[in-house]
Amino acid sequence: MEIGPPFPAGRPAPLPPSAPAPSSPWPVVAAAVAGCWTAGFVVVGQLGGWLADQVVLASGLDRVGWLWPATVLFTALLIGAPALALALLPRSVAVRATGRAWLAAALVLGALGLLRAIPPVHHEAYLAALAAVAALAALVLRVLAGRAATAAPRASAPAATLLGVAGGLALLLPWVWLGALGGLLETVLAGLAAAALGSLAGALLDDAFWSRFTVGEPPRPARLVLVGGLVAGVALLLLAAGVGQSGAQLPLLLTLPPAGFALAALHAAARRAAGATPTGPPDAGPFALDPSRTAPADRPGAAGRRPAGPSGAAHADPSGVVGPAGTGGARAATRWLVGLAVFGPLALTDPEEITLVLANTRDVPFWVAAAAGAGLAVAAVLAVAYGVLLARPGGRRPSRRVAGATAAALLVAVGAVAVGAGQPGLHGERLFVVLREQADLGGVPTAAGRAGRDARAGEVYRRLVDTAERTQADLRRDLRRLRLDHTPYYLVNAVEVDGGPAVRAWLSRRPEVARVLVSQRVRPLPAPAGRSRGAAPAPAGPEWNVRMLGADRVWSQLGVDGSGIVVGSSDSGVDGGHPALAAGFRGGDDSWYDPWDGTRSPTDQGGHGTHTVGSAVGRGGIGVAPGAQWVGCVNLDRNLGNPGYYLDCLQFMLAPFPPGGNPFTDGRPARAPEILTNSWGCPAIEGCDPRVLRPATAALDAAGIMVVAAAGNTGPYCGSIDDPPAPYEDVLTVGAVDRQRRVTSFSSRGPVPGAAKPDLVAPGDEVLSAMPGGGYDSLSGTSMATPQVAGVVALMWSANPALVGDLPRTRQILRDTATRAEPTYASRTDTCGGDANITGAGLVDAYAAVRAARG
Repeated sequence: MEIGPPFPAGRPAPLPPSAPAPSSPWPVVAAAVAGCWTAGFVVVGQLGGWLADQVVLASGLDRVGWLWPATVLFTALLIGAPALALALLPRSVAVRATGRAWLAAALVLGALGLLRAIPPVHHEAYLAALAAVAALAALVLRVLAGRAATAAPRASAPAATLLGVAGGLALLLPWVWLGALGGLLETVLAGLAAAALGSLAGALLDDAFWSRFTVGEPPRPARLVLVGGLVAGVALLLLAAGVGQSGAQLPLLLTLPPAGFALAALHAAARRAAGATPTGPPDAGPFALDPSRTAPADRPGAAGRRPAGPSGAAHADPSGVVGPAGTGGARAATRWLVGLAVFGPLALTDPEEITLVLANTRDVPFWVAAAAGAGLAVAAVLAVAYGVLLARPGGRRPSRRVAGATAAALLVAVGAVAVGAGQPGLHGERLFVVLREQADLGGVPTAAGRAGRDARAGEVYRRLVDTAERTQADLRRDLRRLRLDHTPYYLVNAVEVDGGPAVRAWLSRRPEVARVLVSQRVRPLPAPAGRSRGAAPAPAGPEWNVRMLGADRVWSQLGVDGSGIVVGSSDSGVDGGHPALAAGFRGGDDSWYDPWDGTRSPTDQGGHGTHTVGSAVGRGGIGVAPGAQWVGCVNLDRNLGNPGYYLDCLQFMLAPFPPGGNPFTDGRPARAPEILTNSWGCPAIEGCDPRVLRPATAALDAAGIMVVAAAGNTGPYCGSIDDPPAPYEDVLTVGAVDRQRRVTSFSSRGPVPGAAKPDLVAPGDEVLSAMPGGGYDSLSGTSMATPQVAGVVALMWSANPALVGDLPRTRQILRDTATRAEPTYASRTDTCGGDANITGAGLVDAYAAVRAARG
């Protein structure tokens, strides 16, 4: 039965004069498509930019300074264009508000992302700039919103503010548990930046923004939470993408967007607490909570109808849309929640440690991912809990007492976790101060043989210590007066100091200082990274690489196995109990040093050092010189080091000292190993510059100690031998070949200014050697090739002790007896200036070298 007058078929019934015109669904569809495009492109762009950074780092190339600025500007352009269209074209106020919010957030992303041009090593400068730009952006947004002219006095909503604090503390909790703070200044600046970013979020998601999604009589807060929260989540995603150096922004891409729903619920709670009665905008669109109840401007009697808050005063926002009175607590809640959420990854992680270099064990990337996952779960729980408790129809006003108790409980929990389960304290970077005057080692005797080598080492040690004591006296006195913790060095005349940019500027102005570098320090982990173990069985005889060098023929035909020679290893450590290595440890109180953890006996968590020592002196078919002894030092922790730790071990190798001894006074140069194997390099990300370790290798060379170093694994790029100490002329630099005697693609190449590098190549592809726990494993790299050359030198000097310390003659024999290796090229035209810059003198021949050494 029809009700009402009939109308001709096919003709729609006219709307009553007072009914709003039906709205088109296309603005909703356009907004949904733009939101998906924005979210997808931002996530892909940020993850892709970080991966590109990591590829550059792993390849040993210089950091591309324009990478991130170009990425964020391109991102801002591609997402800003559809946002601008949404802000201008649709009739729907809600859709236009969506476009304006996303457009503003895109501009903010562009401004903040440009700051990533600041090198990561200058983290304090980046945080200070981030705080300044975020604060300026917040101020600009407020000015553009016309707050100074239109804002009316507002009642506060303290319960919503306290709930915002509680939500922010809940999001901070995983980072306090799993992360660790940097230095004092770094932490303070991170707090300022987080506060500025919270204020910026409050300016982006202000009352005028929320009012576009708060329409209808009575209001339906569930739709406010779902629709407004979704729009806010996309805006927060854009804000998150611009926060932090490369890597630090990735966790925020997970944790900040879900917070948009919690913020929407807090806004609804603040409105309820303020007693506001919403009305719809004149052109309430498809996002309106109840379009049928809106009051269009042309409806009779609608003019001048404005609801009053508790004080009877109405508030109109700048766009003409009636906004809620008394929601200042919601803005404060946004600032607190977003600020505390941002503070976690910004202050409690080092972006330089969020790297694929550390991704093979449970290191910083693992724990950052765990904290981000926990933060995502917390954000989801907050969104659901706040939505259900604060925004359900007919719900009660939030209790200030309950909100305060919740915030207080979470604050106590954060403090307890930080002190207990977390990693309390400050763990910032240090400064490495290189002095102008380095020791004069001219005229040091060049006598060979064991006695001659010992006399040379003693003289070099004396000169180095005297120079350091004399030239560092004033600086050390001033550092003690300022209570700045410091560690002096003599192998390079340098001092490592606690301090930030201000201390660095003061030190740089001192006349005795040549330059000041940032010495990187890894932050502690909530649990050990885990011990690397090998699953391969022990070999039944000499391995392929040992046979390729002819070392097995040296043992069997020449009767030489390296006896009487000591090889020193600076690496991740050594498993002193491994069956292939235990008998070769020299022993005594000066054969092991661990400046990282202070262990008193040989141990290794990473496995890299055990593997390399095994290739040099391991027994059972894995080592080139199984009769030689070894001593060890830990200069890598979790595959990272810095100039100070590298020098700690090199100093120990020049003049070993007992546990707790003073390197300046307790060194024993007569106990120095004859040969050093160094399968490490110190790139700029660890704090080294190209010259920083040059005095150290020059001193070891003057002392008659052979330094063998890995070329690096950043091939096939030409000129990729660039991380100290590999480029130095007085270092024997080793590249890698495979079973077919071809240079591996990863082996770094020359040319190197002032030197021909690499010097030699050795087997470095799938080399079997010892691993912690008694096992074995095959690894690849120039790290694996380097100890084999050290083992060949040990065989040579064992066969002819008169050659010990005669470095020029030893190098010449190795070059003269090397056999041809096959070069490989990155391209047909990129030959690195000749095969000598790829293969060096060729593949080491242990048998020929030992015979020549004897002759």
